[in-house]
Amino acid sequence: MEFRYYIIMAVSFLALQFLIFCFSRTVRWLFNLSQTSTKRFNLISYVLANALMLIHITRIMPMFKEVALLLTLLLFALFISASALVIYQLLRLVFNPNKLSFALRICYPFAYLGLIGLAIFNAYVPNVIHYSVTLDKPLEQSLRIGVASDLHLGKFFGAKQLDKLVGIFNQQKVDLILLPGDIMDDDTQAYVAENMQSHLEKLKAPLGVYATMGNHDLFGAEQEIFAEIEKAGIKVLWDQAVNFEGKFAIIGRNDELVKNRPTAEQLLQNVDVRLPVFLLDHRPTEIEQHSTLPIDLQVSGHTHNGQIFPANIITNLMYRLPYGYEKIGLGHYFVTSGYGFWGIPMRLGSQSEVFIIDVKGK
Repeated sequence: MEFRYYIIMAVSFLALQFLIFCFSRTVRWLFNLSQTSTKRFNLISYVLANALMLIHITRIMPMFKEVALLLTLLLFALFISASALVIYQLLRLVFNPNKLSFALRICYPFAYLGLIGLAIFNAYVPNVIHYSVTLDKPLEQSLRIGVASDLHLGKFFGAKQLDKLVGIFNQQKVDLILLPGDIMDDDTQAYVAENMQSHLEKLKAPLGVYATMGNHDLFGAEQEIFAEIEKAGIKVLWDQAVNFEGKFAIIGRNDELVKNRPTAEQLLQNVDVRLPVFLLDHRPTEIEQHSTLPIDLQVSGHTHNGQIFPANIITNLMYRLPYGYEKIGLGHYFVTSGYGFWGIPMRLGSQSEVFIIDVKGK
């Protein structure tokens, strides 16, 4: 397991204690609980929540999604509680404090459910974001590239979302489709059980569909995932390069979980760098190194743009380009928040999305 996951577990454990504390104070305010009732509620909350966390950490049972859902719901409660407190402090000198507090308690559940609804909407309703770039190399004719990263195909994201993605790319009339990693959500169980291949294989473009492996494609089921993606007619670039009849080249790198993977510089030895070079690299960790190489366009994902605020603050600190587009050095760099989601079907401060990139030569 990657070291960063141990850090995530430690931070999650500490965050859980803080969120339970805040939630218990919210419940006391909402229901006017007595001090005795509040203590009982606190005890039950801490015991149950920490038991769930410990079951997951000790691997007695895999409970990641349940823990993530609990943390998210508690976080949303904190957001609504903080908003209610701010509103109360701003208006208590204008309105009767008791009546204002009562009104806020009535509105609280509607605001809370509304926030959950917004988060689910963001997870399942994609934005289509357009970019247009001009390369510093000649290109015989302009290209329209469709990019969808981090599909995380699994129990909560499957056939219906694939059909929607097919419709988006068909409507946008893309010439080429690039899928930079995390196609599956750790394994192929749900993918096979729900016959998603018949939907994934509808993903087509005149110049083909190309994918690379992300970290969630490499958690022990990489051979099965590789085989299922290829069976759907998608070419998986396993540290490989493809040349398009002297027009341009595509390079696909495995995620950095693969030890001793070739560097981008090594993979460039297999292509004619006088041509436009497009790179699929799941994580945007080496953008600055790549910016000095003859790579014209890189597409990445992985960050999910934090998926749920305030995690985007963390990704902003971790990566040179955590999200969006920037011209850096010799190339154009794109990091998408992803089409699917990790863990739970919610996004806040980010949204499911597809990039459409129009590329022209000089």
